[in-house]
Amino acid sequence: MSETQEQGGDRADTAGAGSEQGEPGELGYEQARDALMEVVRRLETGGTTLEESLALWERGEVLAKVCQRWLDGARARLDAALAAEEEGGQR
Repeated sequence: MSETQEQGGDRADTAGAGSEQGEPGELGYEQARDALMEVVRRLETGGTTLEESLALWERGEVLAKVCQRWLDGARARLDAALAAEEEGGQR
């Protein structure tokens, strides 16, 4: 498994809220971001029970962490590439 595949690795069961979109740990950045936007839309729209709202909130928290891990991984890759470029240019 590559480093980028490992970046999204958090799993959580949130009472099935949005589970048709895949487990959070299996999602790429764009998929997790889109799922998070859908969670936010559903919460903002209202019309859900307290239990459903809590499950959505929990899923949103997990999805936000998945997105942050992907972004952190991308930043680390960029930093490494820039450092390697700098190192090569100093010789």
